[in-house]
Order: sequence, then structure tokens, then C-alpha cells
Amino acid sequence: QVQLVESGGGLVQAGGSLRLSCAASERTFSSYTMAWFRQAPGKERDLVAKISYSGARTYYADSVKGRSAISRDNAKNTMFLQMNSLKPEDTAVYYCAADSTGRYLPLRPNDYDYWGQGTQVTVSS
Repeated sequence: QVQLVESGGGLVQAGGSLRLSCAASERTFSSYTMAWFRQAPGKERDLVAKISYSGARTYYADSVKGRSAISRDNAKNTMFLQMNSLKPEDTAVYYCAADSTGRYLPLRPNDYDYWGQGTQVTVSS
């Protein structure tokens, strides 16, 4: 069982920045497609960004495109999400997720095999 642990969330003012981290316990991390999802109270869990196993391909939801950057360091089994120009609408629990098949296709939560516990991001106005 792969374990994923998020960190870096917190309370930030609108317009500020956060850098979320996801640390994986699995040495084969470098073969996994990784993603960030977020879920606000009463809402569905939505894809924020994803990155291919090599880091060569990335995807961003329209809501964060241009102000967020997903990256990974396979040597350290770690994935990151840099978020700038944060808005109150970004407030949610952010989860990292892994697809052990290494496919780049997964866009839905059910496509991912492993999940972290989530980290809270709260953006105040």
C-alpha cells in the first residue's frame, strides 16, 4: 500500500501564495501519474492539476490555469503544487492522488489508486 502525505496548507490572504507538498512512501513513485484534487464542503471532488510520471506532461483545471504549477521530484518521491494569486474560491481540502498504472488519462477521482489524507487551504478575503 502506497502512502501519500500532504503538507503546506494553511490560512492565507487573497492574493497570497502557498506551496503544497505530497510525499510518497513508494520507491516506484517515478512510474505513477500524480494529481491534485480539491473538495470544498458540500461540493464534488474536482481535479486541480495532474502530472505524468516523467513530469513531461501537465494538466490544469481552468479555474487555476495560469496561477498554479504542478511539479515533481522523483528522486525524492515528492510532488508539489505551487499556487499563486489565491482566491477565496480556492478554499478547500486539497488531496494528492496517484495512479499506479502510469496512465496520463485519469481525470476522475475513481481513476486513482491512492490518496493522501488531505490538507486544508483557506483563503480569506
